[in-house]
Amino acid sequence: MASGEQDKKASLLRLLYPGLHLKRWLALLVGGVLLVALGFAYFVIQLSQTYLADGLPSYPGLSPVLLYLDALIVALIGAGVTAFALWRFYRALRPAIMPSGGDNSLVEKACHYYYLGQGPKIVAIGGGHGLSTLLHGLKEHTANLTAIVTVADDGGSSGRLRRELGVLPPGDFRNCIAALADAEPLMTKLFQYRFSEGAGLKGHSFGNLFIVAMSGVTGSFERAINESSRILAVSGQILPATLTDVTLCARADDESTIQGECNIPLSGRRIKQVYLEPERVQAYPEAMRTLMEADLIIAGPGSLYTSILPNLLVEGIKEAVAASSALKVYVCNVATERGETDGFAVADHVEVLERHLGPGLFHYVIANSNTEAVLLPDWGANIVTVDSKPSGVELIMADVVNEEYRLRHDPRKLAAALLRLYGNRGKR
Repeated sequence: MASGEQDKKASLLRLLYPGLHLKRWLALLVGGVLLVALGFAYFVIQLSQTYLADGLPSYPGLSPVLLYLDALIVALIGAGVTAFALWRFYRALRPAIMPSGGDNSLVEKACHYYYLGQGPKIVAIGGGHGLSTLLHGLKEHTANLTAIVTVADDGGSSGRLRRELGVLPPGDFRNCIAALADAEPLMTKLFQYRFSEGAGLKGHSFGNLFIVAMSGVTGSFERAINESSRILAVSGQILPATLTDVTLCARADDESTIQGECNIPLSGRRIKQVYLEPERVQAYPEAMRTLMEADLIIAGPGSLYTSILPNLLVEGIKEAVAASSALKVYVCNVATERGETDGFAVADHVEVLERHLGPGLFHYVIANSNTEAVLLPDWGANIVTVDSKPSGVELIMADVVNEEYRLRHDPRKLAAALLRLYGNRGKR
């Protein structure tokens, strides 16, 4: 074990094990406070004995400083003992509270947490990598974050667990927990670890199995998410759009029907409409409440048909977004998605949203302005361009692309653009 880990373990033992250093400095702190109180009380007694009722000193020949010197000495000793005890407390607690190798002081960390606590109430709607990318950037600016996650995923590890155990798909929730976690990096890596071999284990993520196991222990999926979030010190909350087992279906231009979220982009047919089966499912009440209380509601980035719309098609979610007084923003993808949005421009994305949800649900759409580099053809995607201004929504252009992987957003750039828009809301 590395020396840094040994030091941290020793600090935690001192903090948790009774009878060690922390009690010593606690006792010293109490003693220091008592000495300050004793000095002040002695000063009041001396004051009452020195002056008569008519306000004249009883001992006019003595200096007032000498009369109160003993009380002052006791109070100063108490203040010194208190300061020393507080300093030793700081020394004892700092390694246990601060992450190993952290350079920030406890004061700086406390100020940072206070700053995050004062941040706007932001609700992000979506799923997949797009939602986790957004959350990763926003958590540096506010602790009042809520992710509303689709439960329509039926592919990969999540789909297998859903079919075999009858649980809601945990994959998108796992990604959100990892994005918002404030735990040690090793814990986050463990949560995202995917088994590459083993009968029945190959293809599964450890985090997916953990959430499913926690669901069995706690008795419900939503409590499993809450407890998993608590264990990994998640900043914010992660909520399902609904607790109902739903299937995402699509109707193609040729009027054929495609069932299953993972089958929609593989069908090779142009999508005309997506819908849920059963159609009338109730939204998770806490999700609707957070939408109504939000300062900023963000849909996207993410797969238009399979990550964003499945949330907004849940009965109650769209209505809560429409009724909320929050600023509402749709974040358009920086690149098209094979099988879903081939050849789409920004206006096409907005048109699909309006076709499913009606006009005027969102105030703004944020689109990427950094479109100079051309993606490789074998990536199966192209940069989303602005060939015409979308109707019914104000277009905001910003450089939000990830320079290292231009298919996706940069979390910090995107968070900065969104908060800049939120900060300027009164000026528009």
